[in-house]
Amino acid sequence: MAGKRRVAAGLCLLLALLFGGLGVWQVQRLQWKTQLIADVEARAHAAPFPAPAPGDTNGGVEAYQAVRAQGGFAHDRETLVQAVTALGPGYWVVTPLETDRGFTVLVNRGFVPGERVAGRDWVRPEGLQSVRGLLRVTEPNGGFLRANDPAGDRWRSRDVAAIAQAKGVTGPVASYFIDAADDGQGAWPRGGLTVLKFSNSHLVYALTWFALAGLCVFGAWRFWREPLQGARA
Repeated sequence: MAGKRRVAAGLCLLLALLFGGLGVWQVQRLQWKTQLIADVEARAHAAPFPAPAPGDTNGGVEAYQAVRAQGGFAHDRETLVQAVTALGPGYWVVTPLETDRGFTVLVNRGFVPGERVAGRDWVRPEGLQSVRGLLRVTEPNGGFLRANDPAGDRWRSRDVAAIAQAKGVTGPVASYFIDAADDGQGAWPRGGLTVLKFSNSHLVYALTWFALAGLCVFGAWRFWREPLQGARA
């Protein structure tokens, strides 16, 4: 019996090491996530960079970086992408911007509620426009547990390449899109709804693993202690 208890104590110690290692890993993940959130916040609130041209890999511009671009909107090629925001369900209005630098970038001009879609009831500025917003990476394949349907013009994600192809956008096209900032006018589409909050539960996970490791150490102590007490008796 004593031998079995010592084996059980050893197994508890092995589990304690495993759980402790997982706790350390979660602490490392916590540090990484905290730094990531700080970096994103800094980029989003920095002075905007010129939107990088296609193939420009040396611009030092990353996801959620504040950027600016100037050009004319091709409203005849705008795309509605299904969305759920703080304002409720509706659509993103994604429109190609033909920049004055010779390339096109898709701009998420903002959100419109579903009831406005039938009449396409929102502002469409003409002429040369200045756009400011956040650089976002493309969202391929779809979302909301459903794929995009380019043939049916039904979109669940902002897939830059697929939207550009479906809308016949020619010439150099940026591989990212821009989430336009709120223009402060209160008109539709409403920009500035980019979500900058990221889930960060690594501290909870780390404490859970460390707690389990502690319980295993306690179990090992109990299993090891009882045979000793039996021997002294």
